[in-house]
Amino acid sequence: MIASEGPVLRDIHLPPEPGLWPLTPAWWVVIALAALLMGWLAWAAWRGWRRHRRRRIARAAVAEALAAPSPQMQLAALSALLRRATLLHDRNAASTGGARWLAFLDDGDAARPFSVGPGRWLADGPYRTDPGPVPMAMVAELVERRLVTLLDAADA
Repeated sequence: MIASEGPVLRDIHLPPEPGLWPLTPAWWVVIALAALLMGWLAWAAWRGWRRHRRRRIARAAVAEALAAPSPQMQLAALSALLRRATLLHDRNAASTGGARWLAFLDDGDAARPFSVGPGRWLADGPYRTDPGPVPMAMVAELVERRLVTLLDAADA
């Protein structure tokens, strides 16, 4: 055997594979965006839950008011319900009556469902001995819609 003069060569050793940690800046950006998206989704879900919660509360309160035995008592309960919700929004409006109260309930609606429409029953219906045929389903729907807007405004 001939001995060679020169360096002794060994096998080539590759460096270790790059690890997952520490992360590159691009991954930190992706993680931050994902965290922001999850936070925004959680906030939107919470807001939706609160909005639907107000609707559920309004629906339950209207249903409880409609459980009264007579139309006069139902109208009185619906009117009292609106007045309690108005206290959260505007204390002065809750103490008004008649046309001013109905105008406040209309709140700029061009159709004026409380002043001209079926909501006018709330002004004097509870005080009549015989209110006659009251469109209670329409009044209840108006009260529920207005109740939700009052609760939304009080929460904002």
